[in-house]
Amino acid sequence: MPDASIPLDEAVDLTRTGDLWLFRGHSMADRAIQVATNSPVNHVGMSVVIDDLPPLMWHAELGRSLPDVWSGTRHRGVQLHDLRAAVVVWAAKYGQRAWLRQLDPAVTSEMEDAVLGTIARLDGTPFPSTTRLASRWLLGRVPAALKNQASEASLETASLETAYCAEVLAVTYQAMGLLSGTRDPNWYDAGRFWSGDRLSLAAGFRLGGEIAVHVPPGEPGGPDGPDGPEGPEGPQTLAARC
Repeated sequence: MPDASIPLDEAVDLTRTGDLWLFRGHSMADRAIQVATNSPVNHVGMSVVIDDLPPLMWHAELGRSLPDVWSGTRHRGVQLHDLRAAVVVWAAKYGQRAWLRQLDPAVTSEMEDAVLGTIARLDGTPFPSTTRLASRWLLGRVPAALKNQASEASLETASLETAYCAEVLAVTYQAMGLLSGTRDPNWYDAGRFWSGDRLSLAAGFRLGGEIAVHVPPGEPGGPDGPDGPEGPEGPQTLAARC
């Protein structure tokens, strides 16, 4: 893993719309996701930093530890969170290591509009069950000729009626024009956004290497905070992971 490291507050100050946040845990649930998707990480989100709004994170998870900034409610599925608070939850409460990858150059106002349009369309989309998550990911790797022969039920599984973190990010990047639409969103997993996979972006854009982000101990939401593992959500399991 990369050695470069910066404090959380510095990372939050540096981040811009389109930057990636990647997370890697060591629990059995985290390992299961990494093995199932052949990925070095098990969660990915995207920064949304527009106008005078605080930095936000756009991602999908089954936890509801934080209020969704878009809807104002706590719910599972696709969510828009305060970025700093979200990183603290994933790093301190869920026991994940965090990395930042910065998008260069800065996105345009048209790309920001595409992000907001995607948020308006997808926010609150339910998270798939573990079985449906696995089946849609596998379906994303089926050759197109075989997909055309899939059953109506399988095609429904491949729709965006349910979504998970990498798929949400792929849809958003496609809407921004950063990714082509030649691959279905369910082809992507969190590891596709790790530098070792050499993700191809639109001409002129690139993602920098991973920068490890240090989250100070004792943050609210962590093991010693008021919303720790024995708080309202109870002990965290696979249901809280992406």
